[in-house]
Amino acid sequence: MRIRIDLAYDGTDFAGWAAQPGQRTVEGELSTALTTLLRAPEPVRLVVAGRTDAGVHARGQVAHADVDAAAYAALPGRSSRSPEAAAATRLRGILPPDIVVRQVSPAPAGFDARFSATHRRYCYRLCDDPAARDPLRLRDTVLVADPLDAAAMHHAAQGLLGLHDFAAFCKKREGATTTRTLLEYSWTRTAEGVLEARVVADAFCHSMVRALVGVVMPVGLGRAGVSFPREVMIAGIRDPRVKVMPAHGLALEEVGYPPPHLMAARAEEARARRD
Repeated sequence: MRIRIDLAYDGTDFAGWAAQPGQRTVEGELSTALTTLLRAPEPVRLVVAGRTDAGVHARGQVAHADVDAAAYAALPGRSSRSPEAAAATRLRGILPPDIVVRQVSPAPAGFDARFSATHRRYCYRLCDDPAARDPLRLRDTVLVADPLDAAAMHHAAQGLLGLHDFAAFCKKREGATTTRTLLEYSWTRTAEGVLEARVVADAFCHSMVRALVGVVMPVGLGRAGVSFPREVMIAGIRDPRVKVMPAHGLALEEVGYPPPHLMAARAEEARARRD
């Protein structure tokens, strides 16, 4: 049977989501925990909604795994808990403290954590006032030395919205398309003085969010006009003036899915290559 796992993690001490030999990864820790819990003869394989890079955090990550139905049903033992509740509780007991399983549930028919998703929402945090930085949030907020114009950054970001080829902001992968639909990209300054970006798209390619933040930085610093990000996007190539921002300021906040009866159709649609 297929199960859905909702989880969160502090990405600081991980080499990203994807399992890598000799590296501590979120996938590696979760797969090991599931394999132990279910007493599986082989490592449990996972499919994730968003493969976060090293140092990137998540509050709303989603993964799925195909597990033995009998082993899953046996998880409550003699307790009155459901298999879902037993799985979540016992995983939290096995996993390290920088990974938290929010919920485990049976997946609807046709559900795929990656391809059934309709959108992903990320947050990026910047502090441009060294005196105002919060020492308790150093692991998820990037400090910049000079003041930023949040309104100008927001205005510039609006020129990137819609269905485009985002090759200028993606690390190329052989055979992969860089066409995406950017649904929302906004900048606001919080009551604490921190700049927060809200970035929503149907999907993201490798390093895209951090490059989207980097392309509005020259605008915020007064070194480029508000049309600069759109000009870079239209050019379609990596621009040396665009810095891929540090990973630790980025967090995956939410993954959205359609109603259960549309899961399979959405997965089929998402697998179709767009150029």
